[in-house]
Amino acid sequence: MSGFSTWITSVWCGCIIAAVSAPAVAQDDSRLLRDRAADQRPALLVLGTAHFDNPGLDVVNTKVDDVLAPARQTEIHEVVEQLASYRPTHIAVEWPIKKQAVLDARYRDYREGKYQLGRGEEEQIGLKLAARLHLARVYAVDWNEDSPGNDEDYDWVAYGQAHGQKAQVAALLDPKGVTGIVPLGTQTIGKWLLQLNRSETLAASHRNYFDWAAIGDAEHQPGANWVGQWYAICAFSPTWCAPPLVPKIGCSSSMGRDMRTCCGSLLPSLVPSASSTSTTY
Repeated sequence: MSGFSTWITSVWCGCIIAAVSAPAVAQDDSRLLRDRAADQRPALLVLGTAHFDNPGLDVVNTKVDDVLAPARQTEIHEVVEQLASYRPTHIAVEWPIKKQAVLDARYRDYREGKYQLGRGEEEQIGLKLAARLHLARVYAVDWNEDSPGNDEDYDWVAYGQAHGQKAQVAALLDPKGVTGIVPLGTQTIGKWLLQLNRSETLAASHRNYFDWAAIGDAEHQPGANWVGQWYAICAFSPTWCAPPLVPKIGCSSSMGRDMRTCCGSLLPSLVPSASSTSTTY
């Protein structure tokens, strides 16, 4: 499966995964996470966001103004400082796994003052946060290769339109009807990220995927197949975060490629009234 997923992905995409290693765990420890004591499991913080650089490749695309503007840079600096207080030992970003070498080179050049960061959240937050913490590497964890089967097995748009579900497909492709959307507007980056990662926003985002999964019939379920592949990608991605940390760092649940819903919403206090939470696996 290739062509269909290249043009239709998710409501939003973008994530930063911060992992705190469990120092009591030996690198060769093969025990399952469920069999370990709480202090022997890694902790994950997943920060979900829309794409800062407006690539326009998702089902619904959110407009983000110029994050290189001085005011936005100040706001991003504040977010990075808050995230740094979590003291992650590993940082992973939505970047193609096969292009890890490119990410390594950018991070190295950035730390040496030879590279000016672009607008993407993987650089503006991911690279900045890693450099702030003097980490040796930023991990690329975006796996987006071909899934088993053919394109038609996942093409819920074509199948729905040809099998009596035109109205549902049209509604699902209408940006005005998608739930879980939070415009940036004039609020700060920190407050915006906090809104995006609130439990009620995540729940609203989840509902879209249940509607996508319903496209199909008793014989063919392209909607469920399409949603399922994003489950797989979200579950797979964190396993690449810090390979020496544990055999697997996985998600207990995820919905679609929107990594805000992968492993739950875990966010430090980006505004004074917010509480800090994290998950230990």
